[in-house]
Amino acid sequence: MQQIFDGHNDVLYRLHLHQKAGGDPVREFIEGTDKGHIDGPRARAGGLAGGLCAIYLSSPDLKEREPDANGHYAIPLPTPLPHEPSVARAMEIAAIAQRLDRAGAWSICRSTKDIRAAMEKGVFAAVLHIEGCEAINADLDELETFYASGLRSLGPVWSRETIFGYGVPFAYPAHPDMGPGLTEPGKRLVKACNEYGILIDTAHLNEKGFWDVARLSHHPLIASHSNAHGLCTIARNLTDRQMDAIRDSRGIAGLNFAVTMLREDALEIADTPLERMVRHVDYMVERMGIDCVGLGSDYDGATIPDAISDAAGSQALIEALRQSGYTEEELAKLARENWLRVAAETWGE
Repeated sequence: MQQIFDGHNDVLYRLHLHQKAGGDPVREFIEGTDKGHIDGPRARAGGLAGGLCAIYLSSPDLKEREPDANGHYAIPLPTPLPHEPSVARAMEIAAIAQRLDRAGAWSICRSTKDIRAAMEKGVFAAVLHIEGCEAINADLDELETFYASGLRSLGPVWSRETIFGYGVPFAYPAHPDMGPGLTEPGKRLVKACNEYGILIDTAHLNEKGFWDVARLSHHPLIASHSNAHGLCTIARNLTDRQMDAIRDSRGIAGLNFAVTMLREDALEIADTPLERMVRHVDYMVERMGIDCVGLGSDYDGATIPDAISDAAGSQALIEALRQSGYTEEELAKLARENWLRVAAETWGE
């Protein structure tokens, strides 16, 4: 079994919803559940040894995906989230992560040494990530506090506007080159992340923002959960030029398991074969090389193929890649080693 370190999941968001409904998120993670995709038992069963765990804030006005007669759709960008309520929600979610750590349900990792130690012990290695940054103000006052709590990765935007930049909508067919680039606070955020040693995730960022990050950052470029636009022309996927830039920076793109980003028709159909995932991996490896591709499942944040179902089925993808000809050394890179290399370079290890 190949141990997997995953580039993106939304398990904290799911646990936060469980807590708001009166449940105990720590107990749910430890004992397991039939809800969502990730908990301790299912992660162990599928060799999911850790990953970047997002502090994600939902948009109450996000519209449903409604394809037209041609199967095309364009979900409008939701309205920006206000700062102060976003701070409060982000702190609630971060508190769940700390409670899981204290209970021994997982280990909050601040270095690749921490990640490898947790994996060796069989404890889920969680790296805290903020997706959207509405909880950080333009002066970046909250960044140091989140960093002290274990934050080691962030994405300046989700698929909406923030004070730092502009996200791409969920739209098909569409190109990510829409809207302006990073704002001045966004440029300061990139420079601050370089100083702290924080991974900067370009997933959800529009193309102009992507190129701003590429110009301003001296760290490897990252798109934690994004696939090949050449195979699925949803706005969220990466163009060949973007993949070239990731390759040139020795960065990483993580395969997103979301069926809408795998299928040629971009429809939300769970009965999507693993072959579609293998094709995206093949495309990205051919474009960027085996050292610049990883996994970014989007577990607990998307509809994934039935053949995987949840974290317990993670090895189904590994086996499909094995059967398609990837060696064990290459599978180790795809499953975890590429992520750990990029993290170590960014974190100054």
